[in-house]
Parts: sequence; structure tokens; C-alpha cells
Amino acid sequence: MRVIIESTPEAASRRAAQMVARLVRQKPVCTLGLATGGTPLKLYGELIRMHQEEGLDFSRVTTFNLDEYVGLPPSHEQSYRYFMQKNLFDHINVDVRNTNVPDGRALDFEKYGERYEQLIEDAGGIELQVLGIGTDGHIAFNEPGSSLGSRTRLKTLAPETVRDNARFFGSEKAVPKLAITMGVGTILESRRCLLLAFGENKAEAIAATVEGPVTAQVTASALQLHREVVVVLDEAAASKLARREYYEEVENAHRMLETGKLPWIEEA
Repeated sequence: MRVIIESTPEAASRRAAQMVARLVRQKPVCTLGLATGGTPLKLYGELIRMHQEEGLDFSRVTTFNLDEYVGLPPSHEQSYRYFMQKNLFDHINVDVRNTNVPDGRALDFEKYGERYEQLIEDAGGIELQVLGIGTDGHIAFNEPGSSLGSRTRLKTLAPETVRDNARFFGSEKAVPKLAITMGVGTILESRRCLLLAFGENKAEAIAATVEGPVTAQVTASALQLHREVVVVLDEAAASKLARREYYEEVENAHRMLETGKLPWIEEA
């Protein structure tokens, strides 16, 4: 994993947006995996700005979202389709026909999960998957104990997730207890992953994900097995990392490589 630590969520979100924009510019026909929740909001805001002020073109991009609550129609203010329309799709030139959010009203979730997987495959797979992380270390709605080889399926939300999401619904009682979600195995098949985390309440989960053992109890830890993962954090989310100094050295090396200034070569 490449770990990038920025001073604030805003700076970290700008850094992440630059990575997404670089892919879209280099490969206009690409497939993005997208996340919902509070973490990616500033990332999406920066992508909107890039589209409106810099001409970042999403017209040939296809998107797949990670998950959706069961039972919520797309028009519901807490559905993830509504979230994506309000916070990204309505403000860029993406073709809505190329945006995919799981259907929480599917009648046969097993068949629907298989269909969603096929849609991803038919699109050529996900080039870059944006991820957030729960306070218990889950990605998408792959709660602790989920199979690390799991596919898109129905999932029961853990009490921690219900509590975390109650702020959006007004109470824990109002939070749906079921969701349809991409599996860990599905996520690991994306070509690149971009994991974002901000705030001290995510610090323990990030430390377990980056530096702990690979375990189904922290499903984000499976990202250690992925070939290309970038973790972008603010200072608070990085506060419990034991090898922070090394991660900063890695970033310094990347910057030197990008500028072509390698002092050990000059000294030689």
C-alpha cells in the first residue's frame, strides 16, 4: 500500500481527486467504482470543480457504486442513488445511463448480485475503485466476518454501522438493517483502489487495515493483498500508524522521482 498523509481532509480530497482526474484524462473511456457517505463528499466536490472550471470530461465514463440500502427507492433522500445524483452526477456531464447503483428493491437478490457482477465484467472491470472505511474496518457493507472472497450479495448491517449511519436517518431505528453490496472479492478485482479516511474516529481502523493482519474481522485489511492500493489520510486518521515516518519517506521518494531529482545519483 502507498500511504499519503495530508494535513486536512480538504487537502487529502484534492490529492485523491487529482488521481481520479488523471485516469479520466488519460483514459476517457474508463470505469470508476464509487462510494457514498461523508468521506468522499469533498472528493466529489473537487471533481465537480474540475469539470466546471477545467473541462474534466466524464461523458464516456462508466460508474459502479458499491452498495445500496434494501427497500429504499431511488427518490428516497437517504438512498445512495439519490446521494450520487445530488453530490456528483447532476453536476458533471456523465451519461446517467452509464451510472450503476445497486437496486435495493430487487426481488431476487441472489440473481441481481450475479447480474451486477456481469455488468461490471461487461464494462471491462473497474479501473479505479474509490473506498471509504467504517470505524470497525469494513469496506462497502462487508461487515466484520464477511468472506474475503465474497461477491455482490445481500448483507445484514452490523450494529456499529447502524449507529454510524443513524446521523443520516435521525435515529438508529430508521436505518435499514439490510443492504446489497459488492463483495470483498469483487473489490479486489478492481485494477486500483483508492481508500480515503478522515478523522480520529477512523485511526484505529486505518492502523488495523494498513499494519495489522489480514483478517475477515477487518475486511479492509484484505486490501493488503491487492496489487495497487493508495490510502489517502488526514493527520487525524493517520495518528495511530506505527510506520508513519516510512510512509513519508516513500512520498518524498515519489516526489523526487517525478521531478527527476535523485540526490544519491547526483552525489555519486
